[in-house]
Amino acid sequence: MSGRDRRSAGLGAVAGVLAAGAALGAGQFVAGLTGASGSPVVAVGELQIDFTPPWLKNFAISEFGSHDKQVLVGGILVVLGIFAAVIGAAATRRMAYGLAGVAVFAIIGLTAAATRPTATVASLLPTLAATAAAAAVLLVLIPLTGPASAAVERARADEPAPEAKPLTAPDLPSATDLPSATDLPSATDLPSATDLPSAPDLPSAPDLPSAEGLRAGPPPPAALALEGPRRRTFLAAAAATAGIAAGAGLAGRLLTERSSVASAQKAVRIPRPSVATQPLSAGTDLHIPGLSPFVTPNADFYRVDTALVLPQVDPSSWQLRIHGLVNREITLTFDDLIKRPLIEDYITLCCVSNPVGGPYIGNAKWLGASLAAVLRQAGVKAGADQLLCTSVDGFTSGTPVQTVMDGRDALLAVAMNGQALPVAHGFPVRMVVPGLYGYVSATKWVTDIDVTTFAGNYAFWAQRGWSQQAPIKTECRIDVPNLSSVKAGTTAVAGVAWAQHKGIEAVQVRVDSGPWREARLAAVPGIDCWRQWVWEWDATPGGHLIEARATDKTGYTQTSVQAQPEPNGASGYPSVSVTVS
Repeated sequence: MSGRDRRSAGLGAVAGVLAAGAALGAGQFVAGLTGASGSPVVAVGELQIDFTPPWLKNFAISEFGSHDKQVLVGGILVVLGIFAAVIGAAATRRMAYGLAGVAVFAIIGLTAAATRPTATVASLLPTLAATAAAAAVLLVLIPLTGPASAAVERARADEPAPEAKPLTAPDLPSATDLPSATDLPSATDLPSATDLPSAPDLPSAPDLPSAEGLRAGPPPPAALALEGPRRRTFLAAAAATAGIAAGAGLAGRLLTERSSVASAQKAVRIPRPSVATQPLSAGTDLHIPGLSPFVTPNADFYRVDTALVLPQVDPSSWQLRIHGLVNREITLTFDDLIKRPLIEDYITLCCVSNPVGGPYIGNAKWLGASLAAVLRQAGVKAGADQLLCTSVDGFTSGTPVQTVMDGRDALLAVAMNGQALPVAHGFPVRMVVPGLYGYVSATKWVTDIDVTTFAGNYAFWAQRGWSQQAPIKTECRIDVPNLSSVKAGTTAVAGVAWAQHKGIEAVQVRVDSGPWREARLAAVPGIDCWRQWVWEWDATPGGHLIEARATDKTGYTQTSVQAQPEPNGASGYPSVSVTVS
């Protein structure tokens, strides 16, 4: 590949990346105009989540935590950028290659958008706009990346050829200037055949100028002068493309914010509970530095879900439909729901992806209507054992009917820690069922409950190999000491333990596989929330391994058997290694 070809391919790669940027900007802008659920990148990301195997989900959560979605989107953008650079470079050889690459982009985007559970015709428009923008940018920029062949030919045609000088009579030799016969060499003076130059001494064909070269000659100065302005034209067009793409993307974000329900969330006035919790006793929170507080603030509460873009559901338009194996179908509005008797309770939620001692657990004061009361109003038919609950974004979870109806505070929650639900935690209404991992009990933005059976219906994660019914395992976590090095002497070893709807009876701690020691338990308002604990350790110099285990009120003690989160939750003793100095 010549230097000029390499330069052209490099500019083509830049053009391809700019085409991708224009596509993203146009897609975001149209998504903002139409109210579609998201840009093509969001649609592709959500499709990727649908096909994520459990082990990869756990890896993403354990490695990136609550930033897993940003990492996914970032990865998609990197792949898109590389793909765009390749098709841009290919387009410099033949435009059809670049347009074929854009077509591949369109197929992936349209497939992702069309297969979303809430897909409509409007869902396809952002990808179509993105495709048109990418193709237009390639068609404009790619011709500016190659040699100006047409301009060179035009320049040659316009450059006047040097005029041939005719031979005049004075230029011809006169007869007296011609050699006489006596001056001609004799035969003996002629060179012999052996004196003639051999074939290798003759100039080879490649050394001879071609006929085309004789005709065309080097590019005239006017043609060479066109290269600079051509590059400047490319740079100007590239800068304009980048500006337009950025502007369209920003405008799209601003348009999307029109549908934000943040103001509606702040305006919601939640009624006082009909059944309120008792004030927390002084011994509920041990107030040990580094120990998780009894109540997890809303801003610190873990978030694990499949939504790349938070659903914006206005309370005025929210409805919940209860149907299926019921005697009568019910549809509730938000006003209907908050007019029902509301129950307040401290409930701990836990994600099934939480590793032993992990952070994906939190305790909050929830307020909501009794889900069991709503189901009794609908009349659950015999044989129904599953509530197939659907979020506004199409996510589904399967909750056991028996668990909801056994007397625990299974809620259609509308408030969290005294405030209307944050949008990230399911505003305006979500489910909260104590004692079950979140993927089968805590549907955010819930809009539909189909009373059905486990045999006939598999929810989102059950389709991917997770257990259909997932009671939370009795576990504990060590929060402190949280440093690798501590001072010798009395040191607090403290954490939280949970066994929702069973209650924590005891926590034990041991050091270096020695005897188990009883920890002191904090007070607790009920059996559906976690419980703080502390053990005073007389730390001696050296390296030590601290382990803990919990026992619930049924007599079950946390197992030492190590298990990964899938398919029904992790198990094992939490441990920390410390060096005492």
